[in-house]
Amino acid sequence: MMYMVYLDPKNDLCFKKIFGEHPHLLKSFLNAMLPLEEGRQVESLEYLSPEMVPENPLQKHSIVDVRCRDNYGRQFIVEMQMHWTTSFMQRVLLNASKAYVRQLDYSHTFSKLEPVYALNLVNDIFQPNKEEYYHHYQIVNIADTDQQIEGLEFIFIELPKFKAKNITEKKLQVLWLRFLTEINESTRYAPDDLLENPEISEAIENMRTSAFDRAELERYDKYLDSIRVETTLMYEKFEKGKTEGLEEGRAEGRAEGRAEGRAEGKAEGEQQIALKMAFKMLSMGISLKEVMKITELPENTLQKISDLYDEHGKDAFKHVENLRDPG
Repeated sequence: MMYMVYLDPKNDLCFKKIFGEHPHLLKSFLNAMLPLEEGRQVESLEYLSPEMVPENPLQKHSIVDVRCRDNYGRQFIVEMQMHWTTSFMQRVLLNASKAYVRQLDYSHTFSKLEPVYALNLVNDIFQPNKEEYYHHYQIVNIADTDQQIEGLEFIFIELPKFKAKNITEKKLQVLWLRFLTEINESTRYAPDDLLENPEISEAIENMRTSAFDRAELERYDKYLDSIRVETTLMYEKFEKGKTEGLEEGRAEGRAEGRAEGRAEGKAEGEQQIALKMAFKMLSMGISLKEVMKITELPENTLQKISDLYDEHGKDAFKHVENLRDPG
């Protein structure tokens, strides 16, 4: 193993540095991640503007992480999302639709339109009741899913659910996902089996702090700060909702004379919210110290949650739901 100091490839700056500046690495990544037909792998790429500008200038435009076109004319939109929000899927749908429609700018024949693939890496769990980390969406006939309208395809990958030890196929996909989930600021030794693959090894080399200048490192830290602020705001919203819910529950409890049950429910509700929030923040790579400060949970409880995640991966969320703070 090689001792180095690395940055997290999920950081917006790093993600764009790897996949927005190295087309051969992006090609490898797309071929590994996308459900492309046999014999239709990406062979070459050209980068397109990441700005998705609408026809109507009064509408808002958005900027995606990476957008490119391959030798077949297919377009690929790649995004790294740190937090899941209910509007993210709609944003992905809108951007993919824009990319599909804008092909008419240089082709006036509908038959010439090529597919658009939206690949989304999400550092969050948005389907807690599903074990699968890989979600592939197409436009299909509900009665006969073999019938498909080609044009738009969407892939969402829940990174916290990914655990390489549970996967026995798709080796290159596993290696790239391990790169995204195992390399971060706390990594000191890059795993040998990742370094054995030349493309993954090059991507890891690009994550060394020495590969970034001072201005880039400042932007990296600024992005981390924005994620921490967003996480804190999310927790405050949970707290507000919890308080309002508890007040409503107390009112109902008084009316029904269930004071004892209300007290137990309050304690359990507060603790469960704190435990689940701690799990989410730790799975995002936020330090124990910062999570302890935000959730006010003791260090031994947070360490148990961290150990559960290391041991169970995607199944840890179920164990956290049954965990109780002994303090």
